Amino acid sequence: MIGLTKEIEKKVEELALPICAGLGVNLWAVEYVKEAGSWFLRVYIDRDGGVTIDDCEAVSRKLEGMLDARDFIDSAYVLEVGSPGIDRPLKRPEDYEKYYGEYVDIKLYKAINKTKSFQGKLRGLAGSVVTIETDDGQVLEFELPSIASCRLAVIF
Repeated sequence: MIGLTKEIEKKVEELALPICAGLGVNLWAVEYVKEAGSWFLRVYIDRDGGVTIDDCEAVSRKLEGMLDARDFIDSAYVLEVGSPGIDRPLKRPEDYEKYYGEYVDIKLYKAINKTKSFQGKLRGLAGSVVTIETDDGQVLEFELPSIASCRLAVIF
């Protein structure tokens, strides 16, 4: 199923990129996930200064029409278009470059020493290895395939 969801995400991304460019926003990420028995197709958009509800609505309307016309998603789903938020996920290599030195929360698929969650300052992405430094100076490395999510940390 993971292969199918990634394929759908890739196709949606290909449709959404020109729509976003035409509307003056950036495509941040696409997620196709099943939660509580329902499928959700989430499209995250961004721009300097943030996005508005009107930006989200414009992308949603254009993308919905294209998705309906191409009809490549077999299951019923809910389309959501929104901002990636302050705890935005880091997905692309350029995301890791842009947020170098920022605090991130990493969640793993499988626990290491009984722990699946880690927080630290992002020290980079080299090849397929994400490096963070914890507050106590410990340097931790994680292989991308082992990471369920890497998001900007929200620290108050």
